[in-house]
Amino acid sequence: MATYTVLNTIDLQTILLEYDIQEIQSFRVLHGGSENTNYLVSTMLKKYVLTICEQKTPKKTEELAFLLEHLEQNNFTTSKVVKTKKGSLVTIWKTKPVMIKEYLEGDIVTDLSKKTLNCLGKELAKLHQIKAPDYLSDTVDYGIEKFDRVKKYAPDSSFYFWLKTTQKYIEEHISTELPKALIHSDIFYNNVIVSKEGKQATIMDFEEACYYYRVFDIGMVIIGTCCMETSVNREKIQQLLQGYEAENKLMTVEKKVLKAFTVYAATATAFWRYQNFNFIHVVPHMKNHYLAMRNLADAVQKLPDTDFSL
Repeated sequence: MATYTVLNTIDLQTILLEYDIQEIQSFRVLHGGSENTNYLVSTMLKKYVLTICEQKTPKKTEELAFLLEHLEQNNFTTSKVVKTKKGSLVTIWKTKPVMIKEYLEGDIVTDLSKKTLNCLGKELAKLHQIKAPDYLSDTVDYGIEKFDRVKKYAPDSSFYFWLKTTQKYIEEHISTELPKALIHSDIFYNNVIVSKEGKQATIMDFEEACYYYRVFDIGMVIIGTCCMETSVNREKIQQLLQGYEAENKLMTVEKKVLKAFTVYAATATAFWRYQNFNFIHVVPHMKNHYLAMRNLADAVQKLPDTDFSL
């Protein structure tokens, strides 16, 4: 991630004047985000993450902060927002919204163990049982409802033809019987903090949270944590699903379409990468980044349904 907003010590101290936070010992940029600038701020007693929202409006930033507070009130473990001395969740720095969260201790692990995936499944199930706030969108910003955006950028491209063909397959498996819930919609391994002993998996970065099909969330977790290139690790999927069903039972209709929604998750991710890196925020060396997810979507579609069941 490029550091969009560069802060010096005086800038940081000025921002923190509004908070009851001890004197700073050190600070550094945290890499990994795509739409925010993040700094790790360390004091004698605590660590914090200072987030400057580069693309969100103050209203959208407040909604995200409200969501994190809502999750905390429902005993769901994730990033905890720090309020200002006046009780605000968001401040403004040079027209950009700022949010400060308590730092989550643990590690980002590229290859999650079966034990950790079981824990992750339980956390996902707990999330899906929390009432969704009214301000959440009822569509995924890179979901099937948005696929026709590519028609504006590249209507004659092979990618658009592939996207529309795959969309037909996905739509065959969408029904009104599928339950919706508060979902994260973007759980890849780098949005999961794993405790040192691997017994706790904390989901973070709820930037894309919405009210949508919960099986889409499960498909996305499979894509983000149980796959490698064009292969699917069935044992990992089983651990994830076992953890989920220990907390929240899947409906029969969800089990029947899980493979299709895993294809959907990979397709949606390919769509986002293609659109973002080629037309919206052009990054030449990332222009073909979408291909990995396109190939994964094709590979998953060819697998037997039993690979996505207990």
